[in-house]
Amino acid sequence: MQRLSIIMPEIIIDRTLTFIEGTQRVLDEKSTLEKIKDILKKIGVTRVASITDLDRVGIPVISTIRPSAAEGAISVYSGKGNTEDQARISAIMESFERCLAERNGMNKDVNEDIRSQHIIDNFGTLMENYHVVEPASLLITENYSPHALIEWISGWDLLKNKEIFIPANAVYHPYDAPGRALKLFRSNTNGLAAGNTIEEAIFHGLLEVIERDALSIAEFNRNPGKEIILTENDGENYELLRKFTDNEIYVKLWAVPHDTEITTVVAVTDDVRLKDAALLVMGAGAHLNPQIAIRRALTEAAQSRVVQIHGAREDTEREKFVREIGYDRIKRMNRYWYENGEQIPLKDLKDLSENTPAESIDTVLEQLRSIADCVAIVDLSRESIPVPVVRVVIPAFEMYTLDRERVGIRAKSGKKKKLAPQDRPWRTGRRK
Repeated sequence: MQRLSIIMPEIIIDRTLTFIEGTQRVLDEKSTLEKIKDILKKIGVTRVASITDLDRVGIPVISTIRPSAAEGAISVYSGKGNTEDQARISAIMESFERCLAERNGMNKDVNEDIRSQHIIDNFGTLMENYHVVEPASLLITENYSPHALIEWISGWDLLKNKEIFIPANAVYHPYDAPGRALKLFRSNTNGLAAGNTIEEAIFHGLLEVIERDALSIAEFNRNPGKEIILTENDGENYELLRKFTDNEIYVKLWAVPHDTEITTVVAVTDDVRLKDAALLVMGAGAHLNPQIAIRRALTEAAQSRVVQIHGAREDTEREKFVREIGYDRIKRMNRYWYENGEQIPLKDLKDLSENTPAESIDTVLEQLRSIADCVAIVDLSRESIPVPVVRVVIPAFEMYTLDRERVGIRAKSGKKKKLAPQDRPWRTGRRK
């Protein structure tokens, strides 16, 4: 193959940006909402509403509706936070992520294309001239021929600081392969992130991929890690926890194991008043600052509850599944999340937080350098939409929590605890 003249805009991190004192944001909540409120129509959002009162916990949850979402994508999104403004920003930012993850032609709201180059070629030929993500490293479920045609998108490898080509299947959502190109797997939203700046988006996207990797390994091996114990001295997080416990909702907080020092927290809930199988939900959060990781896990757990309550009214597939299996059995299947573990106070979790987006990204990359071959970023932003959106792809990182078929060696290398035969969800009765 003759080398093509392809120019991929280098992703240059602005090192002059700083976080507002006491936060991990470059703009305050009021300024962020002011910036984005007038462009919601451009991405097809027709409604932004509070759904907090559907539940008794009281932690703010906001819903956004985008009826124009591409076929195969959901059109209702939700966001969470300590305050209603935080939850509103969270939900709106997810709307931008979902809209700009749709490719030109499928997107009914934005007609512009991204700046990255698209190529349809086979892996064997493309790798002769370019830095390329090998499809197998993305945990594909079936064998593929190196000669099979695949659609590729140019991105930027932050570890090697050079252009890299990534299968478009790992970038767009939803994804349908064009022409004779091969679809490698079901697309998802892992690593999609929006922000006030591209630096914020990259930082959030990196943390999400790490969070999903840590959670996937923990779930696959049934190893939740260490149990975090909060006290009154832990301030805001303790008050968030009390919102659950005061309403008879049992919560376990876990610092799940990972081969970085970045804290990933899982909050697992059990509504002991209702004993509803659909409300055996969890939330997760990863961050350089353990306090923020805990806050994200707790607020996401509240979000998960509200989404399930809201979804139950629409008779979702998950709701049918869990109610068929039942509360007691679902809890037994996931007993490792509810059993007592080795305890650790919040103060013992390592704080790696920095004062600027650039330093935060540097810290994450330094943590990843010894365990990842590349950290690929594709800029999905459009010139007409002043909210940067990126997709972060870290090959070999796990996503079992999103797609049970895609399991790699990072998960398989752990010691797996097996379910007892009577607790396996597919054994609903005796064979005749």
